[in-house]
Amino acid sequence: MEKPDLKDFTLAELRDWVQTRGWPAFRAQQIFAWLYRPGISDFSQMTDVSKELRAELAENAVISRLAPEVEEHSGDGSSKFGFRLADGSLIESVLIPEADRLTLCVSSQVGCAMGCKFCLTGTMGFIRNLRPSEIVGQVQAISDRVKNQGCNRINNLVFMGMGEPLANFDNLIRALRILMEQRGLDFSSRRITVSTCGIIPKLVPLGEAVPVNLAISLHAADDATRNELMPINQTYPVDELLAACRAYPLPSRRKVMIEYIMIKDLNDSLKHAKLLIKKLHGLRCKVNLLPYNENEVFPYQSPPRERVELFQKALRDSGITALIRESRGADISAACGQLAVQSAAEDEEDM
Repeated sequence: MEKPDLKDFTLAELRDWVQTRGWPAFRAQQIFAWLYRPGISDFSQMTDVSKELRAELAENAVISRLAPEVEEHSGDGSSKFGFRLADGSLIESVLIPEADRLTLCVSSQVGCAMGCKFCLTGTMGFIRNLRPSEIVGQVQAISDRVKNQGCNRINNLVFMGMGEPLANFDNLIRALRILMEQRGLDFSSRRITVSTCGIIPKLVPLGEAVPVNLAISLHAADDATRNELMPINQTYPVDELLAACRAYPLPSRRKVMIEYIMIKDLNDSLKHAKLLIKKLHGLRCKVNLLPYNENEVFPYQSPPRERVELFQKALRDSGITALIRESRGADISAACGQLAVQSAAEDEEDM
């Protein structure tokens, strides 16, 4: 029987596991705190735990630890980290420094099943879900790296890496609880954003389970255009998705983030802006406008800057907060929708 990885357990689950072995419940808190200290990879390092208990832990469980196998650094300061998992799969995380904060973009799956027509990651197809330990392991590895370099801690986590987070719902929730646990990595829910293409049945359960920020990959306000870009829209069309966003248990003073990739001559006109304004009526939100990252795989192009700015002005004039987000890490395939494709292709060439 395979030994459990203790980093797959929330604190409550670890407490249950400890008690099934006949150990006192307080041991769970003691062990859990050790799991997320920098540099801990072996039970023998848990110095305030008895030798007998450490030996039993080593006999009955394991502690996983991710370390970057590949690193690439962009001219804009962002960095991409590739992690090789136990089964040989590759996942990637992106660290984005800004003037006053560090943001880490985290993967939730190996590959993605959503098949969005503008996303290079989607061409990989879906391989498997990540376990909680593999999700949290990305954060822990880069957090340790940042601290060792004398930088401040990571401020924000965004689940916008490989995969659709809500398609790995149970493991996502467990990972979020570990990340937010004070004895774990102690992230505030205000500093965590989950981005989804819009799996409606999971939206409200997400907000009820963990009060994290919600980002919606919308990219079009009409069904015809969104159907072309995102197959998921045929199951969960625009109006139903935005209705679900209005039902999301959003904490006070927070807004749903609407992600809108702007593609030349497809969704970038003032007509599209006016429709978006109409569709967002009554939703507490802000819009991130993302000029498309051009590539050799898809025919789409980025709009002229003045067209993006006109779109932004229309939204702002209607009272909607709208920001233009510049792509980061495009020179190292770390921008939105570029993760792991190049590395996966290189793996195939090496076989």
